[in-house]
Order: sequence, then structure tokens, then C-alpha cells
Amino acid sequence: MRNERLEKYYKAQAILPEDEYDAMFETMRNPLPTTFRVAGSRQAAKLLNETIKDVHVPHLAGIAFEGEAVSPPQQLPWYPDGLAWQFNVAKKVVRKSPEFKKFHSFLVFETEVGNISRQEAVSMLPPLFLEVEPHHRVIDMCAAPGSKTAQLLEALHANDTATSSSLPSGLLIANDSDYKRTHLLIHQSARLPSPSLMVTNLDASIFPAIKIPSEQTTFAEGTKKRVQSKRQYQLMFDRILCDVPCSGDGTMRKNPGIWKHWSPMDGNGLHSLQLRILQRAMRMLKKGGRLVYSTCSLNPVENEAVVAAALKSIPGFELVDMSGHLPGLVFRPGLTSWRPTTSREISMDFATFAEYDASLDDKARAASKMLESHWPPSPEEARTLSLERCFRIYPHLQDTGGFFIAVLQKTPPARRAQSTATEGPAKEHSDAKRTADAVEGLDREEIKKPKLDSGNAQEPTEDAEEELLEEAMDDPDATPTAEMEVDAPEGEAAAAVMDKGKEKDQKIRFKKGKTAEGAGAHFKENPYTFIAPNDPIVQACIDNFDLAPSFPAGNMLVRNPAGDTVRSLYMVNAVVKSVIEHNDFARIRLMTAGTKVFGKQEGTEAKRAAAADTHFRVLAEGLPVVLPFVGQKAQMTADFAAMKVMMESYYPLTTGFAEPFRSAVEAKGNGSYVVRFQPGRLESGATLAHELVLPIWKSNVSVTLMLDKRAKSALSLRVFGEDITAAARQAAGKKKEGDAEVQGEATPEDPEASTEPMALGDEDAVGEDDDNVDVPAEAEEGATRSE
Repeated sequence: MRNERLEKYYKAQAILPEDEYDAMFETMRNPLPTTFRVAGSRQAAKLLNETIKDVHVPHLAGIAFEGEAVSPPQQLPWYPDGLAWQFNVAKKVVRKSPEFKKFHSFLVFETEVGNISRQEAVSMLPPLFLEVEPHHRVIDMCAAPGSKTAQLLEALHANDTATSSSLPSGLLIANDSDYKRTHLLIHQSARLPSPSLMVTNLDASIFPAIKIPSEQTTFAEGTKKRVQSKRQYQLMFDRILCDVPCSGDGTMRKNPGIWKHWSPMDGNGLHSLQLRILQRAMRMLKKGGRLVYSTCSLNPVENEAVVAAALKSIPGFELVDMSGHLPGLVFRPGLTSWRPTTSREISMDFATFAEYDASLDDKARAASKMLESHWPPSPEEARTLSLERCFRIYPHLQDTGGFFIAVLQKTPPARRAQSTATEGPAKEHSDAKRTADAVEGLDREEIKKPKLDSGNAQEPTEDAEEELLEEAMDDPDATPTAEMEVDAPEGEAAAAVMDKGKEKDQKIRFKKGKTAEGAGAHFKENPYTFIAPNDPIVQACIDNFDLAPSFPAGNMLVRNPAGDTVRSLYMVNAVVKSVIEHNDFARIRLMTAGTKVFGKQEGTEAKRAAAADTHFRVLAEGLPVVLPFVGQKAQMTADFAAMKVMMESYYPLTTGFAEPFRSAVEAKGNGSYVVRFQPGRLESGATLAHELVLPIWKSNVSVTLMLDKRAKSALSLRVFGEDITAAARQAAGKKKEGDAEVQGEATPEDPEASTEPMALGDEDAVGEDDDNVDVPAEAEEGATRSE
């Protein structure tokens, strides 16, 4: 874990006082501590956080392993409400210490069901600086694998309770250019179901304009009509997160392979792409809106250089001083000067390199084949730009990874009038365009970067207002083609070192005049179709669940090819509906929208033909969204003991429950219901501290708790302190051969019991997105396993 070039490069940048470099590099050679965040709505997160603080942490205090004291988890001092934790325990302690092994199992299962997010500490910062509110329109431009997206969703749902979800008026678009990574993103975001979410698969640097009728813009008098027609109904955002692809040297503590391959050309090559993403985001931000630009790199060429170039090229923005926003966070201010270089120069001895770099004049800079924006601004420009307001997080300051954050705000019109485009920014932009072709000619073995299309750079106009309004990407008719191609010759793959590993960077070619048909030629996702409120399926759900008149029946959609049977109903809020109705889903490459709330309950082979097409059940993932509208006819109340019976058995018989729940459930017809389990305490000492609301399926003679096996196990560990589920007993081999029938339990045909927990890995290590719900399999029950 040593790289002379890296150490020489960062010492030359003077990013730290001389006496701190050894501490930083030594910290970067040590593994990262385990950090996690309690996720979900604020009320639910606080309840789970109290369990960690009051139950688990006291049991881990004073633990010694092989004669050495082991520290219990500690709350991160800067995270709001103490909802983030960190502990530094060796793997052998977790495997062999009974106390930590139990705590680890708790974390694994809670992570599986989305109540805990395994996330690097510094990765939690960007969403906190955005300060998202439930009414905001938000876009996460480079979102996968989704840990930051989950934080943004939680902020949108700040008004949720522990059992039900609000219907926020805001919007979150989570975008990623990699198709496969969008599925990781969907899995992560599904842990907090939201009608306000959309996931798209587009190149962030050329993100298309999204049309929405409600976003009518008022233009200043004298604005050209062609400009007004372009931007009249474009969706603009209150908050934008640009956590861009980067060289990732801030992640060396978890990705030690970067030590061997690091080169200053990694950052040099990504600079142009990062700048284009930031510029595109700035053009989509509302007046008064806020934008966070972040990387997990320490390289100023990827950080302050990008921010400076963006501020100089697009007027009307300023860096916000957020130094007091998170008390307890230790950071250093942004740099105002730096030294761009190449692999050849960094290979010099330190003294020669320092002298060489300082001696570069304009002619030498041009010969270096780097963009003008790679170089630092003049001291006067640096003071005007306030680059010191950026945040630099170094690993040795609080035992974290390395990170960079800049918070930009689009100034209101009154202040923007004072900002004018200067000759400097115009010259810088023009120089960047002239040298773009030269950069393309660099040796691909030396500069590992995707081939970037310099044609995306926009020439500044004479009128600053027109420059902000007029851009090729703002043309609603400009459509990304679905043909994805890597712009690298065969055998010379241009690899960009991403924050989550090295991946090939792909480019979506943007062409004006192409129709949605051309855009969707290779886009195979199912279409989005809203169904009428009076559709028999919707009406059946309204009747079966006694839904209130305020239920947004007009916001239900299906994702089925024409003529296929409807199996799932999704719910979206008003703004998502408007976006879907006024934009071709293939053009914006829409992967998913809203949340699934109802699923078709199909019968066994013998009864499937007779099953009603309108027989739907409420899904566990959608229950928090639907619950505020569910009437009393579809609800039941049960005690804590009834929940224990349902947890221990796959399909407990109704006769096995105590009164009054037994009579209440036997009086109900077959179908889907919502049960409110009341707080209580059992003789075993297990305590349910607050009401739990869960879905069940009532059959002829039995009841099924409609949770997947992972969710059951996590709930059992949280409430009972151990996994008491039938699946856990089978996995442990406690059921004797032939003892398929437990007292008071109907016999399942194929329980598919598997509770082997996944390892608690990095935030992008997620499991399969399977439903795996225990549904009655008896022929007389008229139901089979869910799809």
C-alpha cells in the first residue's frame, strides 16, 4: 500500500500542513471502520435507534477478546439525531465473540429489510448538505448503487410515521448511466417505497429536458421567443446531487487495489466529464435552488478545478458557506491553487518536479495538452469564487475515507443582476474548446479516460441570461438514441476509475430530431399505463380495502404489454404522473416509477380458471403508502401473542389463536387484511414497545403473515431477541424428518425456507430482489405463492 507518485503528487498540491502527511497516508493504509446508518422514516428510525442504544450497546460494553478490550459501537458526532454509528472490530472478534456475533446478525437482517444502511461515513454527507424537504423537486444525477438516494427519499418522507407513509408532493429522480447499476438502485430505493420516485438510465452530462405543464416559466421582458419556446414547460429542480464518477483515491481504505494503479492521469482524464455533468446540473436548477457537487477523490483537478471552471462558465451561481451546518464534523477548506501534472512529470524527483511545475508559462501549458480549466484561477479569481468554502475530508481527521463536497446555490434574480460574464470566463471556455482535440490525442495507456465529446461544451453568449436559458440539451425534441457504444478502439478500452470500481464509461449519442421510436429501439422496459379510476380492478381494490374517498385512484398505473393480465398495481403522486403523461418513457429511459401497492392473488391450478381477475392483495412494501386510506372493514386488531403464533408458523390454523382474535378472523371472508398488533409483553420477556401494522392473507382455515422470510427474521430478532420463525428452525435442522406438521399449523407444500444471512458488506452489496412470501399452498385455500 505504497505509491511514490501518489505521495509526491499530493505533497506538491500542499493539501495539508507538512507534519500531517504521514498521519494521512498511514490512516489510508488501515481498513475502514464499519459504519451504518439507521434508515427509514424519522419516527421509525428513532425507535430502532433507541433499541440499538438501550439494548445492544450496553451488552457490548466492557467486552474483552483475547485479553484486549473491544470498543462498542459509537454514534458519529456530526450525524443528525445520532442515527449513524461506527465501530472498529476485527472480523475474528465478530465471528468468535458471542456478543458481537449476535449484534452482527441483528445488523445483517435489519440491512436486508432496509432498516439499516451499511454506508461509508463520508458518503452520508452530501444529502445532509442538500437539506431536502417533502415538497422539493430533486434529482440524483449519478445515483447507483443508491445509498445517497435512500437518504434523499427519507428526507422527502420526513412526515412519515412509524407505521404509515405520507404522500409527499415532491419528486426524486434517481439517474445512472449504467443499465445494470440501475437495478441495484431500484433494489435499494425499494426499501423505502415512495410514490415520489422515478429511476432513469441516462448519461448525466446530457440529461434531457423533461416537460411538465405545471412548470410554466415567467420570462423577463424582451426574452427571445425561441428561448421561451424551449424552456416554457421544462421541469426545473429545487435540489440536485452530483456525486460524479471519479478516480476514487479517497476510497483506498476499502479499495486497496487503487494504490498500485493510481496515476494523476486518472483525474486529468475525468475532469472534462465531471465538468459537463456539473454544468448540465446547473442549467436544470431553479433560481434559489441548491446543488451539491461531490467526489470520493482528493485530487483538486477533479474537485476545485471543476467547480471553478463551472462557476466561471455559467454566471449566477455562488458557493455557499456551510461550515457550521454539521457541528462535530472535522474538515479542511477548499484549495485556491493546485499543480496539474502528467505521469511523465510526476516521475521526476520531487525537487525537479516542483521547479518544473512552477516554471510553466502559457506556452508550456498549451504544450502540456491539458485543458485550461485544469489549471488554477488567478489569486484574484480565487478570492471572487470563494473556493475555500468547499469541504475537504481527510481520512486521518475522523477515521474515515477521503471526500470532497461543494455546495452551490443559484442566486435570486436581484443578486444575479450584479453578476456579469467577464472576459476571463469567456476566454477560458474558448480555450477549453480549442484544446479539446489535443487532449483526445493523449496516450490512452497514460491517461485512462473515456473519449469525451467536446461538442457538448457550450460557447458563452453575449447575453448572460440567454446563456443560461439557451442550450442544446434544453431542446425537448433532442432525444438520446438507445444505441450505447464505447468510444474506444478495440483493444484500447478507455477505462474511467469510478467511485465503486473501474468501469467502462459509455456515451449516449444525443441527436436532435430523433423520435421516441428511435430512442426506444433497444429500450426493453415495459410501458407505463395509467388506468381509469372506474376500472373494475381499481374499484375492486377500493371495495375490498374500504379505501377512503381521498384515495388517489387516478394515480394507479400498470406495467404490462397490451393484452397481458394485470398482476401488479403501482401508485405515484401527482408530479410523477404528470411527468409520465407528458414524456415518452423510452425517451427518458424510465426504469421504474412510484411503488407497487397491490398484487394479484392467483389460485392453485385447480381453481385458477375460476379466480376473479379483481382479486388483489395489499403488498407489504406498499402497505405504508396505502394504510392512511384503508378503512375499518379491512382492518383487524390483534395482541402480541397472535403475532408470535404467526411468526412461528407458516400457515397457523385459525383455531390455534386465542380470543378475541380467533373469532374476529374466523368471521372474515377469504382475502387480504391489515392487522394492527398492539404493544404488549410475553411471559418470555419479549416486549413489543409500539404498534406494528402488517398484512395477512385469510384462507378457509388458516392465516398467513404476508412478509418475506428475511423481513420475518429481522422482525423476530428485533422483537424477540432471536429468530423464532419456522424457516429458521428448518435451516438449523431442528425439525425432525417427517415432522412436517406442527401442532396448530397447516402443512406447506414447499416452504422454501432459507434464512442464511448475507454478509454485512459494502453499501453496494445487495441481495436479490425476490418476493419470497409465504402464501398458503393448500388447494382448498385458493392461493399459491406470489410471483
